[in-house]
Amino acid sequence: MRGMKILHDTFPFSPARSPFFYGWTILIVGSIGMLMSIPGQTVGVSVFTDFLMEALGLSRNALSIAYLVGTVGSALLLSAGGRAYDRFGARVTGVVVTLLLSGVLFFLSVADRATKGITGLIGLRTETGAATAVAFVVISAGFFWLRFLGQGNLTMISRNMVMKWFEKRRGGVNAVLGITIALGFSAAPRVLDLFIQGNGWRGAWRVMGLVLLCFAVVVYLLYRDNPQAVGLEPDGAGVVRARKGLHSELTAARDFSLNEARRTYAFWFFTMVLVLSSLAVTAFTFHVVSIFAEAGMGRSAAVNIFLPASLVAVSMQFLGSWSSDYIPLKYIGMVQAAGILVLGFGVLVLRSPAGTVPLIVGMGAVQGMMGVTSAITWPRFFGLRHLGAVSGYSMAWSVAGSAVGPYLFSLSLDVTGAYSAAAWVCVAVAVVLVVGAVFVKRPA
Repeated sequence: MRGMKILHDTFPFSPARSPFFYGWTILIVGSIGMLMSIPGQTVGVSVFTDFLMEALGLSRNALSIAYLVGTVGSALLLSAGGRAYDRFGARVTGVVVTLLLSGVLFFLSVADRATKGITGLIGLRTETGAATAVAFVVISAGFFWLRFLGQGNLTMISRNMVMKWFEKRRGGVNAVLGITIALGFSAAPRVLDLFIQGNGWRGAWRVMGLVLLCFAVVVYLLYRDNPQAVGLEPDGAGVVRARKGLHSELTAARDFSLNEARRTYAFWFFTMVLVLSSLAVTAFTFHVVSIFAEAGMGRSAAVNIFLPASLVAVSMQFLGSWSSDYIPLKYIGMVQAAGILVLGFGVLVLRSPAGTVPLIVGMGAVQGMMGVTSAITWPRFFGLRHLGAVSGYSMAWSVAGSAVGPYLFSLSLDVTGAYSAAAWVCVAVAVVLVVGAVFVKRPA
């Protein structure tokens, strides 16, 4: 059995024979893998929402609920996805997830036609409320697989793989990873909008599906779960030169099982920070056009906000990743919670002359710090042995938060006629988390 494992890890080539440390290749392909998850991220879905509403005949509130149902459903299975990653490694799970995600995109490109086919098959009239219910079920299923495979598993697999290949360089490597992701995610709405203008919303999803099919080959050829499996060591064969001032939290005191991790305050603090971050950023991104319309601004102004926010995110993640090697992680979590507060405040004052400034700063700070806490916290606090289970369980909560966010903001608009009520909820909880960061320390 072990011989077959070695053969698998070294086929079609052995990473140990690379002329340079293979971890740098892992960093590159892992970064690309994170970018390939964009179709399952809210930034990849938000530009399609208006087209889906028109094609499926669903209201904004109904589509938000469908997104909630699909996302919460995917969150319930993410822990299982993490355990599968721990068992089979990044290469096998990466190929399977990438191929399935490609298939989901092709399905979504015909979601309205599938709805009509199912409606006709069961003998319903297309203009009835029952036909609308069929459309709701179809798109909920599509959202479930999109979120489970894209935002959940492909993100987790790629990020955890990179973190396993580095230890003493983990903060610096995460800075590079974060810059790539921040720029890619911020550019995604504009790029996808161009895809839609050139190919229609169906064609845009099909193009991404074909790209994912090609990327599955890259995953099989280049992904490797950890350096030990191919006869290498984290950070490279030699000893990494010691850097002065490295914090004592740099590595975990021991490997924690999921049950052990869940008994610690640190686990729940960072999980809740990630939950609220996902809720706020997802809700804002999902309803960004509508939020700007409420403030008297058009679609172009809404889409254009992502580029300057990405510059803030890149700066924040680089600074946060670099400094994380030297300071306690609780300060990173504190800044992240403060960013949520600023983002919520930005929604409240968007009508003012400089109303977009807190939105840009807050969103950039949250996204930048999320790139640090979601990647570094789990291996640094809880070890590598159960990394998939621990990070997968936390990600399940985070994905659930991202599901609640769009519905919370949609409900706020329906009940109060504005998004301000939901924004105040985000601000209030963020204040609690900023205070709670003071009591965080690495589990011993």
